[in-house]
Amino acid sequence: MTAKSGKKILVLGGTGAMGVYLVPELAAMGYQVDVVSLDRVEKNEPNINYIQANAKDNSFLEKLLENKYDAIVDFMIYSTEEFAARYKLLLESTSHYIFLSTYRVYAQGPTPIKETSFRLLDVSWDREFLATEDYALYKARQENILQFSGFDNWTIVRPAITYSKFRFQLVTLEADTVIYRARHKKPVLLPEQALPVEGTMSWAGDVGRMLARLLLNPVSFREVYTVTTSEHQPWKQIADYYKEIIGLEYIPVDTETYLSFFGPEAAKGGAKYQLLYDRCFDRVMDNSKVLAATGLRQEDFTSLKKGLERELAALPKDAFNKANSISRRMDEYLRGR
Repeated sequence: MTAKSGKKILVLGGTGAMGVYLVPELAAMGYQVDVVSLDRVEKNEPNINYIQANAKDNSFLEKLLENKYDAIVDFMIYSTEEFAARYKLLLESTSHYIFLSTYRVYAQGPTPIKETSFRLLDVSWDREFLATEDYALYKARQENILQFSGFDNWTIVRPAITYSKFRFQLVTLEADTVIYRARHKKPVLLPEQALPVEGTMSWAGDVGRMLARLLLNPVSFREVYTVTTSEHQPWKQIADYYKEIIGLEYIPVDTETYLSFFGPEAAKGGAKYQLLYDRCFDRVMDNSKVLAATGLRQEDFTSLKKGLERELAALPKDAFNKANSISRRMDEYLRGR
C-alpha cells in the first residue's frame, strides 16, 4: 500500500490532451480517480472511474462533490463570470484544487520566461484587446480570482503548447488542418512573421507527470507553476519536423493573408491575438520552479522531435480525413496564386 492509496481525485474534463496522460499517471501512483467528461469512455481500468456528464451542470457537480475528494484537477473552460460563480464551491469541497491556466498569459519580455514575468492583462496597452475575453486574458482574470479568494488550497499551473494523441499544433494551426493536409499532400500556409520566433511545445505525458507530482504536494499550495519543457525551437524548425516525419510541406505568407484563412470574425479576434500576442513572441521557458517542486529533471522529458514521431506514428489512419474551413480557404488561395 502506498501513502496515496485510498485518496480520491476528481478530474474535470479529463479526457482531453493532458488528461489522457494525467489520469493513468495518478492511478499508477495509487490514487482513486473519478474522471468527468462529455465523452463516453468504455474502459475498465483499476483505480479509474469514468463518468459521462456535463461538469458545468451545477446540480450534478454539487451532488458529485459530496464524495469529498482529496483533490480536484480542473481542465474545464469557463468564462470569467462562470468561474466567479463556481470557484468557492470547488475550493470549499476539497483539500487541493489545481487550476489550469496557460502560458499565454505572459507578455512579451526578456527570456527565459519565469512565473514572475509580466502578464498581458497587467501591461498591455491594447484597449481593443483588453476589452475582449481572449483566452490569455480570461485565464489571467480567473487567476486573480483565486489569488484574492482568501483560500490557501489552490495551485495555478500554466502549461505551454501541449501536443498529445489527437492534438498536433503548428503555429496556430491544429491537427484537423495539419494532419489532413499532410495526408492529402497539400502544403500548409504559415505566417512568415512567426517562422523565426522561438516556440515551446511539451509532450502531454511529461505535463501529466508534472501535474501528478504537484497534486497534494505541500510546497505547491498557493503557488503558480509554468508546467512545460524548457526545450524550444523556431517555428520554422518545428515545421521542418512535421515535414520530415509526415511529409508536410509549408509555404510562408504574410500575416494578413494567414489570418484570412480563419474567416473574417476570427481574424479580428482570437486567431489574431493568438498569433500576434503569443506565437510571435519568443516563448523560451524557465521550468526550474516546477522541476524543483516535483523532483523531475529536464533530461527526463521527451524531446519534441521524438515525441512527435511517436504520437504521429500512433495516430489512426482515419483521423482528420475531412477538410475544415481553414483548409478550404488555403486551397482557394493556392488556386488563385
